[in-house]
Order: sequence, then structure tokens, then C-alpha cells
Amino acid sequence: MVLYTASKIITMEHTLPEATAVAVEDGRIVAVGSREELEPLLQARGGRLDQTLENKVLMPGFIDPHVHPSLPAVLTQFPFLAPDDWHLPTGDFPGATDPTAFKASLQALVQDYRNDGVPFIAWGYHPLWHGEVFREQLNAWFGDTPVMLWHRSFHELIGNDAALQMLGVTEEEVANHPEIDWPRGHFWENGLKFLVPRMSFLFSPDRFGQGMANFLEMMHRAGVTTALDMGTGIFGNPEQEIALIRQAAEGRAAPARIVLTPIITDFLARKKTPQQALQEIQAWQADNSGRVSVGNHFKIMMDGAIFSGLSQMGPPGYLDGHEGLWMAPLEVTTAWARFFWQQGFQIHAHTNGDKSAAALIDLVRTLQAEHPRVDHRTTLEHFAYSTEDQSRQMAALGMLVSANPYYHYLLSDMYAERWLGPDRAAQMVRLGSLERLGMPFALHSDSPMAPLSPLTLVATAVNRVTINGHLKAPRERTSLQAALRAITIDAAWIMGEENDIGSIRAGKRADFAVLEQDPYTVPPEQLQEIPIWGTVFAGELYPVDEP
Repeated sequence: MVLYTASKIITMEHTLPEATAVAVEDGRIVAVGSREELEPLLQARGGRLDQTLENKVLMPGFIDPHVHPSLPAVLTQFPFLAPDDWHLPTGDFPGATDPTAFKASLQALVQDYRNDGVPFIAWGYHPLWHGEVFREQLNAWFGDTPVMLWHRSFHELIGNDAALQMLGVTEEEVANHPEIDWPRGHFWENGLKFLVPRMSFLFSPDRFGQGMANFLEMMHRAGVTTALDMGTGIFGNPEQEIALIRQAAEGRAAPARIVLTPIITDFLARKKTPQQALQEIQAWQADNSGRVSVGNHFKIMMDGAIFSGLSQMGPPGYLDGHEGLWMAPLEVTTAWARFFWQQGFQIHAHTNGDKSAAALIDLVRTLQAEHPRVDHRTTLEHFAYSTEDQSRQMAALGMLVSANPYYHYLLSDMYAERWLGPDRAAQMVRLGSLERLGMPFALHSDSPMAPLSPLTLVATAVNRVTINGHLKAPRERTSLQAALRAITIDAAWIMGEENDIGSIRAGKRADFAVLEQDPYTVPPEQLQEIPIWGTVFAGELYPVDEP
């Protein structure tokens, strides 16, 4: 047994909210209290005292309940050039917030490109900030150099002539595809799914392995010890993806647990039935380990990406007149949700607009009427825009929310001008209404839609200040306590793992985030700046400054 002491332990347990010592053994917590209280136990069990964390603040290991490990594993192979700044294991990438800055930064990055059979790719482009940059512009700027832009949403790719030729894409094979604009070199949603198989270099063992190492380091730097993947199979080869994630996490003995979630769009693309999907999932589960597992979670996709303006918005819709996108016909989505609901799986629904939220609420009502379930925990994922009435409806149905507050931070100002108007844009990610209703919610990064940094998510939820410094809809701010619960015990609840993680109490896993400052004493606007010393994982110390 090891007795760790700290300046403060924030347990996230109502009965014993604070402590200064925690005893661990065999990866589990034995007791929590003060050094004086626990030393007799230490002596009785023949343990040792470890004061490495004497001046640190311990919290439960942070939980990110909506990530995509394969996305950072792919995207960190390339430079980032987005509206916002990024600080990654691969370097610091300043944001570009206007067309002139974007063009200059992109040209500077392309100058370092060396053709090794892989196009130059930069992630983070968005036309609302960077202007119209499509095939024509990339051809004019870069000529025979193959250049591609991966949209800030991840759901879109744009390439010039040289890049499309390198990938072997021809106009004839994409003719009449509803989500490919050949003249503009633009591939989105299912069009992106067409293109990615031509980019097999993304998944070469060396490139993808290093990318997964980047993702695991991002988790560690952020104090995250558990992550719930929300889309295994998004690249169309789930077996390969699962194997590569397992190889990286287990081969490196990463201080992290990753739970993988099958996604409807993977099975639809491979023309599987729900019954066949279940058989595949059960086969994947047979290889579960302590670090990487496939749980009884299933993800459906309602509307399109918020960053692409493809969310389904109710009246008055988008103010410029464009429309959102359903990722699959609602009757198809309902059939798949019905099957996995009846199998006892927890349903997670990618849902961004209020029209999509209404469809999901109706779906849950239908499933409950057909096949009642207690404690189903159906989770609305993202929560970009909804109404306060919908919050009450979800609470009444026993639904949960896993929200990305970074949407408000990054998108509210721009969408107020172009797409949603000042009122709806200001009310994006309305967490205050959930807290007032007593409805559990979690905060997630959807990495890389937001930085993989729970404290950044806490800061954005607590402050509700946009990237331009504007406080919007202050009544939709959440309290610090609720925000910290949303990255610990309430995130564990949404994962269905509250018996094992999310708080510091006897019997739970000994997974801790180790902070240099107390979040309760730091000014709210500085929460994201709290240094992370490292983590404790399964009772073992893992400092950030050590491999």
C-alpha cells in the first residue's frame, strides 16, 4: 500500500469533499482522509509513505467523454492552421483570423513541403474566417504542388489539381455524388468518406503510431486518465483502427483508459444490418483490456457538423437561407437506435441544431413508449444550439447531455453575424439551463474540435466569453462546481462508469489529476492556465515531464 499526501485533495464526494491523504493498493483507493488518520492503516498493512505530491492539488482523473483518438492521430501528422491557437506535442500553431493572414501562413507552411508521395495537408480552414479557398485558389497559389485543406470541422476536405491527381481521383467516378463539388475540389460528409480510402498513407504504422503517441501525450498533459471515443470506424476500417489504437495504448503502457464506441455511419457505409453490427461489436469486446475496451455504447448521427453550418436548425433556420443536413434518413436512424436500445446499449446521438434536438427527443419518446427502460442515459452529444424548452423535455425523459462549450467560445460571434443572428448565437451551449434543472451533463473536447484540455472546457463554461472577448448570455454560464463535476463524476455518470472513476473514495480506481493550483482559488478567467503536474494512474505516478 502507498499513502500519498497532498496540500489538498478535491474528492468530488459530497460527504467528504476535501482531504489531504489517500491510500492506494493494487490500483484502487483503500482510504481517504488526513495523514494522521491513515498512518495507522499504513502501519498495519506494511505500506509506505510517498510525499512527492505534498504540495500539489489532487482531483479525480479528468474524463473526456467524447474524443476521437484517430482524428488527432491523423491530423497531428500535419500542421494546424485554424482560427484559434493550438499548442500540441508537435509544436505551437498560431491562429489566422482573416483571409490575408491565412494565405500568408499557408504559403509559409507549404514552402517547407517535401514531396514524399503525400500531399501537403493543413487542418483548420474555415471560410467564415479565411474566405473562399477552394480548388481554383489553391491551383493559383501553389501550381503543381499538391495541397489540401482539412476543414476545421474535420467533415470536409478541399484539394487542388495536383493533390487530386496524386490521390488518383477522377471526375468520372465522382459525377453526381451529392456531397462532392468536383469543380471546387470540395468533399464533405459522405464525400469525405469516398476520399479517405485513397489516403492510405494516413494509417501507415509509423505515421499513425506517432499520431496516436501524440494523442496519448495530449491526454496526459491535460490530466485526462479516461476518454470515451465517439466514433470507432469513422475511417471505414474499424478492425484496423481498433488494432492500431490498442497497439499504441497498450504497447506504450499509456497512463490512460480508452473506451471505444461503434458508430452507425460505419455500418451503413459497409452495408451492414443492425444484427451484423452487434455481432461485430461483440467480437471486438472479446479482446477488451484494462486500457482499451469496447463498451455497450452505440452512436447515432442526427445532423451535420456545426462548424460546416450543416446542423439542422428549426425556424427561422439559417438567416442566409442555406439548409442543414441529416446524416441518414430519420427512419433509418430510428431503426438502428431501436435495435440497440432493445439490446440495452446506451445511445449517444451527435446532435447540433434545435431541429435535430427535437427529432432526438421524439425518438426517445417513441423508444420509451415501445420498450420502456429505466436509467437509459441516452446522451445528446455536442449541444450546439437548443431551446430552454428542450432542456426541460430532455430532463423529463431522463436524457443526458455531453456538451462542447468551446462551440460558444469560437463560433458565437461569427455565427451571430452570418448564420444565426445575435440571440440564437449567444445562447449556444446553454449549460446554465441544465444546471438549473439539476440535469447531469459532461464537458467534452470532441478532440480536435476543441483542445483536449478539460480545464479549458471548464473555463469556457464558467466564463462564457468568446474568442473576441465578448460575454454572451451570462445566465447560461455554469457554476465552477458544476463544471468540475462535468469533467469528473458527472462525466463518469454519462459513461456509466461512476462505480469505478470520477471521484476519490474508497473502492474506486486510483486515477488522479495532479494540479499545481487549486481551481477553487484561481480567478475564473485563469482556470485554463492551471499547470498540470501529471497524473496518478492505477496508483502509479506519471509526471508530465517524464516519458
